[in-house]
Amino acid sequence: MFSAIARAFRTPDLRNKLAFTLGMIAVFRLGSFIPTPNVDYSNVQQCLAQSESTSGLYELVNLFSGGALLQLSIFALGIMPYITASIITQLLRVVIPRFETLHKEGPQGQAKLTQYTRYLTIALGLLQATTLIAVARQGALFGADCTLPILVDTGPLAISLMVMTMTAGTGLIMWIGELITERGVGNGMSLLIFTSIASTFPASLLQILQTRSIEIFIIVMAVGFLVVALVVLVEQSQRRIPVQYAKRMVGRKAYGGQSTYIPVKVNTAGVIPVIFASSMLYLPALLAQFSQPDANGQVAPWVTWISTYLVSGDNPLYMAIYFLMIVGFTYFYVAITLNPEEISDNMKKYGGFIPGIRAGRPTTEYLQYVISRITAPGAIYLGLIALIPLVAFTAIGTNQNFPFGGTSILIIVGVGLETVKQINAQMQQRNYEGLLK
Repeated sequence: MFSAIARAFRTPDLRNKLAFTLGMIAVFRLGSFIPTPNVDYSNVQQCLAQSESTSGLYELVNLFSGGALLQLSIFALGIMPYITASIITQLLRVVIPRFETLHKEGPQGQAKLTQYTRYLTIALGLLQATTLIAVARQGALFGADCTLPILVDTGPLAISLMVMTMTAGTGLIMWIGELITERGVGNGMSLLIFTSIASTFPASLLQILQTRSIEIFIIVMAVGFLVVALVVLVEQSQRRIPVQYAKRMVGRKAYGGQSTYIPVKVNTAGVIPVIFASSMLYLPALLAQFSQPDANGQVAPWVTWISTYLVSGDNPLYMAIYFLMIVGFTYFYVAITLNPEEISDNMKKYGGFIPGIRAGRPTTEYLQYVISRITAPGAIYLGLIALIPLVAFTAIGTNQNFPFGGTSILIIVGVGLETVKQINAQMQQRNYEGLLK
C-alpha cells in the first residue's frame, strides 16, 4: 500500500492535485475548531464533556460537520445545507418542468441548476444558523446535561453577527468543495463529508475502549471489518442489462453496431434514503420540544407518546418505523432517478435495443421489472446497515454515532472507493500501473 502511495506522489500532476486536496481539507478541519464570535468556548467544552450523547435532533448534522455543530464553530453547519439544497433541487425536477428542462440541456443547464443550488444553500444556511443560535440562546442545545451559559452576548447585534458568520462559513465550505472538485482529486463535497465523519471515528472507538472491556472492543472491530467488507461488496454489485446498437450509415461512415450494457447498482439510491428517514423521524421530536406543560406541569399525551417511542433509538417501534421508512424512501428515490420510460426513449432514439425485448413499451416494462427487483435487496440492505448503530446503542450502550454502521460507513466506503478509482485512472494515463495492482 505504501509503495502505491509513493507512486502516486511521484507523478508530478497527481502530486500537486493530492497536495491541494489535503491542504483544503486541513483548512476545513481548522475552521471546525474556530469558535463563532460571542461564544464562550470554555463553557462549550465543559458541556461537551458532561454530555454523554448527542441529542437525536442534532445527531445527523453534528456527524456531517465533524462535531463542529455542538462546538458552535464558524463551520458549525458543515456541508448539511448544501446536501439538503441538492436533494431539494433534484426532487423539484419532478414538480417544476423548468428544472427538468435545464437538466436535459447539458452543461449549460447543469450550470444553471448548480447556481440555484448555491442560492438555496445560502438560504438554508441562514435558516439553520438562526435556529441553532436560538436553541443555544435558550440553553437547550445540550438538553439537561449542561446549564452553563454558552453565549456571552445575546443582544440583537451579537446574534446577527453569529448568524452571518455561520452562514458565511457555509458558503466558504461550499466554495472549498467546488475548488477540490475542480483542482484536486475526487468530488470535493463528498470528500469534505468523508473527512467530517472520519474525524469522529477515533473518539467513538476510544469511548468504547474506555467504557467497555477489551473483549467488547475486539468484537466491535471484528464486526466493523465484516460490515465494511459487506458494504464494499454491495456497493460494487450491479445488474448489467445488455444493450445492442444497430449499425447506421451517416454519409460514408458506419456508426453503431457495438454491444454495451446499462449498469443498475444494487444500492442505486446511495445514502439519501437514510438521510430522508432520519430527517422525517426528527420532526416529531422537534414538534414535541415546542409543546409546553400546562399550569399543573402536565404535558400532552401525544408528547409523552412521542418521547417514549419516537425519540430514543433503542425502542423497537422506532427501529421498525425507521427500517420501513428507509425501504419506502429507497423505492421513491430510485423511481425519481431511474426513469425506465426515459431510458427506453433514449435507447430507441439512438437505435439501441435489449436482445429479445421489443423497443418501446415492452422495453420500458422490462426495465421497470428489473429495477424494482434489484431495488428490493438494496432497500433491505440499506435498512439493516442503518439499524447497526441503534442495535449497538441497545447492546453495548455506546452512543448512536457508532462508527461501523448507518450513514457513516456508507459514506466512508462509497467516497473512498470513488476517490481510489479516480486516482487509479489518473495514474494509468501516465503508466501501465494504477494505484492498486
